[in-house]
Amino acid sequence: MEYQDTLESLNKNIPLRDKLVHTHRAVETHLPFIARIAIALYDPQTGVLKTYLHSSGDDDPLSHYQAPLRNAPSLAAIIKSGKPRVINNMLTFEGGQQEHTHRIGRQGYAASYTLPMFSNGVFFGFIFFNSYDTDVFTETVLNQLDVFGHVVSLMVINELSNMRSLMGAISTATHLAHQRDPETGTHLDRMSRYARLIAMALAPVHQLNDDYIEHIFMYSPLHDIGKIGIPDHILLKPASLTDQEMLVMQTHTQRGRVMIDDLLVNFGLDTLQHVNILRNIAEYHHEAVNGQGYPKGLRGGAIPLEARIVAVADVFDALTSRRPYKDAWTNDEAFATLQRLSGEKLDSDCVNALISNRTEIETIQEQFRESVAG
Repeated sequence: MEYQDTLESLNKNIPLRDKLVHTHRAVETHLPFIARIAIALYDPQTGVLKTYLHSSGDDDPLSHYQAPLRNAPSLAAIIKSGKPRVINNMLTFEGGQQEHTHRIGRQGYAASYTLPMFSNGVFFGFIFFNSYDTDVFTETVLNQLDVFGHVVSLMVINELSNMRSLMGAISTATHLAHQRDPETGTHLDRMSRYARLIAMALAPVHQLNDDYIEHIFMYSPLHDIGKIGIPDHILLKPASLTDQEMLVMQTHTQRGRVMIDDLLVNFGLDTLQHVNILRNIAEYHHEAVNGQGYPKGLRGGAIPLEARIVAVADVFDALTSRRPYKDAWTNDEAFATLQRLSGEKLDSDCVNALISNRTEIETIQEQFRESVAG
């Protein structure tokens, strides 16, 4: 007897988003009333829950949404109890005063099933099954969804684990090679979140999805990995670099690209999805929109968007951070410099996107303050 495996697509080297869509189709063959499967990831450093992936195409009421988990007591209760949440009628759901609940309601979803995701006992996000029909989540249905839910959870764990293996290898190598490098620690925490702010603000114009935005957030701390190959007498020099030393320093962008390619092969991660975002960030974050940057002198839109985003985030945090050779600038001073560089060195849209989010910037700075040692 010939039989078609309904989840055969999960064996292919395709993006996680596509695997989620194929899983949704398999679910629909048994439970046609399931209209949407969505994934939200948790940032333990900030306590924020962020939308990540969904299977419903343009039918997406929660695109580019994030909120502190503490502001969603019903979801927080799931983690505390370790048990899923079943809502068979959104109209009668108590405690649904949060913005995400209203958005789901306006979309027309009438019922939901929420599963927490854990990796080795550590919570890292939620899976949501939504339906336009009420009273569909019977015990029989829930038993079926549990199986699919754990399949999705394992797919997400595998994807994130591969990314974290790569990032961990690079971060460890950086730490061992340059323990005295001033651009570490909270600098990376802040600039990666500035990069995410910029990407979120640009999302409507550039049609950026949450998957792309999350990868910018995760990969942006690795922008300077090529500095591992720069000699300490240049990298850590307290005075200005000579012209020759500057040429050596500028090689860190191409060194970074080579290192990434080597690590991907050596760790068996060369099929990792969206890794070109990492490559572009490492190689092109010092390109200038006027064509006078390096390593290739790319101009304007020829510079990958993720590199333009990270460039602004990196410059802003460098200006507002204390260094051995300078005091921290105020945000207003840094904003003025960004505006001066806008359209010349830095992308104007990216600069405006960051400056327009001052409240969020100040929150990030408060959460990730520099220590006395910087």
